[in-house]
Amino acid sequence: MKQWFETRQVLAAIGACSRQGKRAALATVIRVRGSAYRHEGAKLLVGEDDAITGNVSGGCLEEDVREVARRVMATGTAERRSYCGGANEIAAWDLGVGCEGEVEILIEPVDGALAGAQSLVDAEGTFVIVTDVARALAFTGATARSFMSGADAAPWIGDGTSRLEIREGCELFVDVLAPPPRLLIVSGGDDARHLARLAEAVGFRVVVADHRPSLLAPDRFPPGTRIVETDAARLGERVMLDAQSFAVVMTHHFADDTAYVRALLQSPVQYIGLLGPRQRTDRILGILRAEGTVEESRIFGPVGLDIGTDGAEQVALAVVAELLAVRSGRRPRSLRERSAPIHTSGE
Repeated sequence: MKQWFETRQVLAAIGACSRQGKRAALATVIRVRGSAYRHEGAKLLVGEDDAITGNVSGGCLEEDVREVARRVMATGTAERRSYCGGANEIAAWDLGVGCEGEVEILIEPVDGALAGAQSLVDAEGTFVIVTDVARALAFTGATARSFMSGADAAPWIGDGTSRLEIREGCELFVDVLAPPPRLLIVSGGDDARHLARLAEAVGFRVVVADHRPSLLAPDRFPPGTRIVETDAARLGERVMLDAQSFAVVMTHHFADDTAYVRALLQSPVQYIGLLGPRQRTDRILGILRAEGTVEESRIFGPVGLDIGTDGAEQVALAVVAELLAVRSGRRPRSLRERSAPIHTSGE
């Protein structure tokens, strides 16, 4: 999720630099060995005015990478850097790398050609950026990179992770970018604004739906939010939902919430969060059970993790934390209970 969101920001910044005639250098994590704070595909753009977008570590590698980026902009020559945290976990963390982690980063000058990938992000489909590392280091520019989407991307997607690989004797960085899940927030109310802001910040594609047009002014929500005016009866027609989607119903109106939950249960959405006390959720489910079978495993009500909340901001944090836990298939618990490295994927 973060990789897609970050890439979108980086591409937008590259486009802005191109329009303004400014130089920039792009740093991309191309290989990680062991544990590291960021994974392959993480990006940091450094502009000639020293403005940055994105990150490639927990914060401690950025200054060195920025120094290299400045040199790359001055020379026009790409560089490949390796950062090794060593065997000492504390020292590795202090370097921003992670436990016994090694991170390789490609830092290259960029031009407006890379901004062309913005259209692939806007299309919200999986796409792949393939970079010939040796060619990028030897020359620079768009000749080292190709973009693929649709059927052309299929042979490159693999397990869906970004990676270095060798094909026909060439070392290629295959950057796989899949759109993050949608989060449908059913409400344009004030507390929904906090949830939309936080969910968008962690990478969800946020959709806000409500039948009350007065609550749907675009300036109430983050710029990337899709806003849909719809009642429950038309929800399935107006909002595209798939099995990877999430939804949170929070209109504060019992009949409306019941109708929206009923509509969502007819969709493949994997998570239906319901704001409010447990007794209220039970009443809604009681009405729906009387109408037919209810797949209650998809209902998360009361919505959010039990972290002790006070106020809409903290409720939003509890909800987003639960969304991330469900998406990753993890049981929420304190990190001190986790024996595996915290920055590895797949658990």
